[in-house]
Amino acid sequence: MTRRRRLAFLGLALPVLALLVALGVWQVQRLSWKRALIARIDARLAAAPIPAPGPDRWAAIGSDAAYTRVKARGHWGSGDSYTQAVTDVGAGYWVMTPFRDDRGFVVLVNRGFVPADQRGRAPHPAAGNAGISGLLRVSEPHGGFLRANDPAADRWYSRDVAALAAKRGLDGAAPYFIDADARTSPDSPRGGLTAVRMPDNHLQYALTWFAMAILLAIAVARLVLVPGKADA
Repeated sequence: MTRRRRLAFLGLALPVLALLVALGVWQVQRLSWKRALIARIDARLAAAPIPAPGPDRWAAIGSDAAYTRVKARGHWGSGDSYTQAVTDVGAGYWVMTPFRDDRGFVVLVNRGFVPADQRGRAPHPAAGNAGISGLLRVSEPHGGFLRANDPAADRWYSRDVAALAAKRGLDGAAPYFIDADARTSPDSPRGGLTAVRMPDNHLQYALTWFAMAILLAIAVARLVLVPGKADA
């Protein structure tokens, strides 16, 4: 390899090497963040349920509140909404039902899963004061993958709390929803199917980037830094 070609190769290889190392470091940082997030969610899932947040706490609710165990007492409202669902037991719909808390606000509750042939036919909860428990979930705006929610046609691909509440005329609804657990909805709809999965592949990705960086560094050392007979 001539000197000019070595310099050209080095000019191309060094930025790529720096990028590979940077990607590896970034994945290590992501690994630390993800494991801390998983630990926080595990702690929320293991904790005793707390009262569902009222209006005085809504402004502070964000993704860091997801999967908090909550409970509430009140009355079920009318007007179910069906949002597309893919679960461990098959495809179908989540049944979203208004619940009026005894403290005076409304929160949407995902009562659980029904198969596709039961759309619009899920049994309604019994009248009277009721207690519910489940997991706090943050709103899912904008619809699903390549599918936008269509409120006019009452077709929902995600649990967009604001849009669902507007469609059902629920003024002042909570900005989150509750995934009912199996105790609240044991049969139809079937509660307790929340999938709490947090993929943790960052170590694998980091090792891949670092391995590629090492291989490139070896190639640079052999082809550029080791003198050859073809220098000109």
